[in-house]
Amino acid sequence: MSAATIQEMVAEKIKTLYRVSHELEELFPGRHYTPDGHMIGSIGEALAACCYGLTLFEASAETHDAKASDGRLVQIKATQIDRVALSSEPKWLLVLQIHPDGTFSEVYNGPGKLAWEHCGKMQKNSQRPISLAKLRSLQAEVPEEDRLKRIM
Repeated sequence: MSAATIQEMVAEKIKTLYRVSHELEELFPGRHYTPDGHMIGSIGEALAACCYGLTLFEASAETHDAKASDGRLVQIKATQIDRVALSSEPKWLLVLQIHPDGTFSEVYNGPGKLAWEHCGKMQKNSQRPISLAKLRSLQAEVPEEDRLKRIM
């Protein structure tokens, strides 16, 4: 199965998740049923593996989620909101924003050190938040040729 086919299948499943989420919110007003947490993280990791040719590590590996074909260790963060949080400084960081239509956009593809230096203070959950707006501005400092290459 091609990476494009996998991405299309994932996009369809994400659309279904959001459709069900909206249906539940109509049935039970005042409650939110958006996909989040591990589900969005796992979807992001799967998309990153397909679209950037990454080899994923076992789930919940410490600090890094994957290895790039050039040997770089990569932490993958996926979100549907306006920020992510880091618990340690990764070698390389790839941040994806997942959209309700099943697509995603690359927010940051650069050195973990650069992002880590701009994170907020350590929270009670031992994570340091950083906004997607800040990550987008930092992305401009990463030369295109240094970024992980998208293969599809």
